[in-house]
Amino acid sequence: MNQSNKSVGTLNPCKSPVVWGKGIVIAMCITLILLLVFAIVLTYSSLAENCMAPVIIAITAISIWIGASISTIPLQKNGIFNGGMIGFLYSAILYGISSICTTGFSLNGQSAILIISSILAGMIGGIVGVNVKKP
Repeated sequence: MNQSNKSVGTLNPCKSPVVWGKGIVIAMCITLILLLVFAIVLTYSSLAENCMAPVIIAITAISIWIGASISTIPLQKNGIFNGGMIGFLYSAILYGISSICTTGFSLNGQSAILIISSILAGMIGGIVGVNVKKP
């Protein structure tokens, strides 16, 4: 079979870890920027501190959605899997760093919500990314 007859969108298995890394880096940069903005708003406003957990979960999910959307554009297929991996790895890195830096670290209900929302946001972002037409 001639190599030039490969179908468009064929996934190179070596490309996925690069896509995952790119998505995680994009998501973490966006998360840091949005958390900084939220910290400034929280400092200079009368927002209650009990709104922090839902806002942090939303910021994380939005960041992962954007990171997965952007990084999966070149793939053209397997967006659910690759986006889900971006969300899973992002939360694994986040909780890995937290467990190292925090004494008495434990996972709780909010952690489960963050992990599930991260994976779902990544999956949705992956679907969006693979369906974006390349210029």
